[in-house]
Amino acid sequence: MTGWIILGVVVLAVVFVIAIYNGLVTARNAYKNAFSQIDVQLTRRYDLIPNLVETAKGYIKHERETLEAVITARNSAMAGLKAAQASPGDPAAMKQLGGAEAVLTGAMGRFMALAEAYPDLKANQNMMQLSEELTSTENRVAFARQGYNDSVMNYNNRCQVFPNNLIAGPFGFTVAQMLEIEKAEMRAAPKVSFT
Repeated sequence: MTGWIILGVVVLAVVFVIAIYNGLVTARNAYKNAFSQIDVQLTRRYDLIPNLVETAKGYIKHERETLEAVITARNSAMAGLKAAQASPGDPAAMKQLGGAEAVLTGAMGRFMALAEAYPDLKANQNMMQLSEELTSTENRVAFARQGYNDSVMNYNNRCQVFPNNLIAGPFGFTVAQMLEIEKAEMRAAPKVSFT
């Protein structure tokens, strides 16, 4: 009788460990899938940028620095994306991608502000269509990033709660990094002047 009880406890323990392990695998796969959605949208964004720059080149010949800064930032962001594709959730890769995306966002902001100064460029049908597609893609990136970060938070919670943490460590489940894109203008306090 005691043998059956011990066997029952062992079987329950094994089933419990298997359930935790499978939950961790499912959560890891979910955040990797969510990252692939970011990948699709960022790739779309990177493909639109050269078309925007080419359209603008004829109008903003004297602003070569800005155009080159956009292309350089795009190339850097693409390199960051490649690193993140290799290991979604890796803290170093996510920081590299987040930093590169922040630089690209800043360069694109300067580019769009510059484009506003050229009425002919602003009225160009191709430029208007590309700008609209870029805005739509930016929204998709934001939604995909939110989904990814939610999946990472769920995965990290599963890795860190007791008793899952007893299983996660030995089986190589490490905490994943969220994708955070720093925007300096969002951190700065607004300046108010009543004069």
